[in-house]
Amino acid sequence: MTPPDRWFGAGRTETGYVRTTNQDAFAVLNDRMVWVVADGMGGHPAGDVAARMAVASILQAAESSLLSEHRTTDDSCRMLSEWLIAANREIHEQAQAQPGLTGMGTTIVTMTITGVPTPVVSIAHLGDSRAYLYRAGTLRQLTRDHTLIEKYLRSGLIDEAQSKIHPERHVLTQAVGIERHVTPTTTTIPLQPEDRLLLCTDGLTKMLDDREIAARLSDAEADPSRLRDALIDQALDRGGEDNVTVIVCMRVEATGGHRAIDNTVSGM
Repeated sequence: MTPPDRWFGAGRTETGYVRTTNQDAFAVLNDRMVWVVADGMGGHPAGDVAARMAVASILQAAESSLLSEHRTTDDSCRMLSEWLIAANREIHEQAQAQPGLTGMGTTIVTMTITGVPTPVVSIAHLGDSRAYLYRAGTLRQLTRDHTLIEKYLRSGLIDEAQSKIHPERHVLTQAVGIERHVTPTTTTIPLQPEDRLLLCTDGLTKMLDDREIAARLSDAEADPSRLRDALIDQALDRGGEDNVTVIVCMRVEATGGHRAIDNTVSGM
């Protein structure tokens, strides 16, 4: 019996050319079909610690959970949301207990894919790290930033041009570790065989616009590693003003050359 196709992700993080430290972290768990990206908050102490702790918390939860490809999307969303709430609680408690960590926080976005034979991606996030879907030449943002600017845009108080220069454009309304209680946002979408999924920190989206990201993801012959490198290398070529982290995920045929057990964890 032929095994079902898998979804394979490849991740990479770079410090860039302006920052002296990398406060991003990520994990690729292809064997569990779980992927996560976190971006420590640079205006707060120990952002790198918060990002690493958040990713480690998701790793531990994923490794200890009984993940089934046949679980429902509601189950997946509930599970991811619970993981983020638990990570927030852990980081918030550590920040309260250790003076040097007071105020630490991080964004986070995580996703998992379930469903046989029809796959569905479930996503949960806090902050402004993003998930995208590239399908048939079109790039679609699957997450809405937890920022003041996003609220202003949705309420019609400002337009896109104003959002680029607004003094509050970097202010988050939710993140991991800052407040005792958080409400992760979740979303699901059925996948098609040629889809490409992208998780990234704002170090990518500040350097590349949607058109440029779509152009990189459009290479029909590329594997996830090549697509990931193309995105990060272009962000660095633009000046690398921030840490940049990318995970690209796509379907791999059961007879393909990728090993679904190839996992990667940064910063641990």
